[in-house]
Amino acid sequence: MKLKIKYFGMLSELTACTEDHIDFSKSTVSDLLDQLNELHPNLKKVDFQIAIDKQIVGKDSIVKQAEIALLPPFSGG
Repeated sequence: MKLKIKYFGMLSELTACTEDHIDFSKSTVSDLLDQLNELHPNLKKVDFQIAIDKQIVGKDSIVKQAEIALLPPFSGG
């Protein structure tokens, strides 16, 4: 499947882009992370969260063709 990945904040700086369009043939978020780390090795340096359809998901979640966003660490108060 073709995925559109959006990068926000410092992640867009690390990847030098705000979005990617990639072919993805596996199934889990963990698989997607492996593929993104190969594409953008700088992502390995930081912690971030992944959201699918605006909902933060874990590494075991199934990837579906949807809006996928990589979110940098943030703090609140």
